[in-house]
Amino acid sequence: MIRSRLKLSISLQTLALSAILLISILNSGCTNKSTQAAGGGGRRGDGAVPVVVATVTQKDVPVNIDVIGNVEPYSTISVKAQVGGELTNVAFHEGEFVKKGQQLFSIDARPYEAALGQAQANLLRDTAALGQAEANLARDSANEKYAQSQAARYQKLFEAGVVSSEQTDQMRSSADALAQTILADKAAIESSKAQMGASRAQIENAKVQLGYTTIRSPIDGRTGNLTVKQGNLVAANSMELVTIAEVEPIYVTFSVPESQLGPIKTYMAQGKLPVTSTPQDDISQKEVGFLTFVDNSVDPTTGTIKLKGTFQNTDRKLWPGQFVRVSLRLTTQVRAVIVPNQAVQTGQNGQFVYVVKTDKTVELRPVVTGTRVDQDLVINRGLEPGETIVTEGHLRLAPGSKVQTPDERRGPGGGREGQAPQGKAG
Repeated sequence: MIRSRLKLSISLQTLALSAILLISILNSGCTNKSTQAAGGGGRRGDGAVPVVVATVTQKDVPVNIDVIGNVEPYSTISVKAQVGGELTNVAFHEGEFVKKGQQLFSIDARPYEAALGQAQANLLRDTAALGQAEANLARDSANEKYAQSQAARYQKLFEAGVVSSEQTDQMRSSADALAQTILADKAAIESSKAQMGASRAQIENAKVQLGYTTIRSPIDGRTGNLTVKQGNLVAANSMELVTIAEVEPIYVTFSVPESQLGPIKTYMAQGKLPVTSTPQDDISQKEVGFLTFVDNSVDPTTGTIKLKGTFQNTDRKLWPGQFVRVSLRLTTQVRAVIVPNQAVQTGQNGQFVYVVKTDKTVELRPVVTGTRVDQDLVINRGLEPGETIVTEGHLRLAPGSKVQTPDERRGPGGGREGQAPQGKAG
């Protein structure tokens, strides 16, 4: 019995050793396969991170301020009647372009023509009165001269005792009276001249009033809505007949942050600053003008300042009230360093890029960015032209990581390494 149990124990130990040996052999085989697989992967990529790269370039870059602006007419005129009366004629169609001096309206001129005729008649009357006063002066001057000579002669006769004192005094009184009559005649002449001046002023005023019956355009521009139709009565200086907007040239008004005021003033001192205006619905229709106005104060509620660009608008592409994209060119940065936007990343210490070194490892390089130009970004400090930078694949990178570019991942035939080129059997 004891011997049987001993044989059974030895058999179980032998079975356990055999199982342990089998497990060890299996583990050894798996380890060798894993090692081979890992070794094979190292030969294909050596643990390199696949990335997309680009080369740092250099070119001239415009420095712009891009905002949204609003088109405004160069000037807007409200046309009103300066005299009252019936509107007898409208000489244009509302909404059309008119020229400076072109007739727009006519008001019934008959009352003003009558007033002019009356003023002219008054002038003729005053002219006749002046002639009569001058004739009276000539007559009274002659009489006064004769009376003075008679008074002098009677004075000598009185001294000789020929005539009486009463006769002498009578002659002297007549001469003095005629002298006063001459003064009155001169006053009448001055009064007639003054009346003639008033009549002439009335004539000029009547001519002006008559001229107001024809209303002409004060500017070149486009007419708006006609508010009073032909045949209606209009009152002086109280009714707006039509508005005219001057659109050649035209303004584009826009606002920029107050932080940009300093650079704008600096570059304005160096010359005119060009402004480009682009309609929002058609980016191909660009108009170029110049900055002509900077407001005298910053809006404290928005922190912005208003500017205006003047455009010739000869083809009338810009329309009052239209919203447009505005680009104010401050200067051009010559030979600026340029990289794609996606190459620049932001970390705890600021912005940076991954630079690919000659040994295919990456270096984290802090950079200072500048102006954005479409899909590119200006680098003011941190990079040199010709360096290679990573544009895609940043998440798997760390300083010192080895990278693999798309060209390196392709095989000699254009496919990936380890694959047969298309069209050939492997």
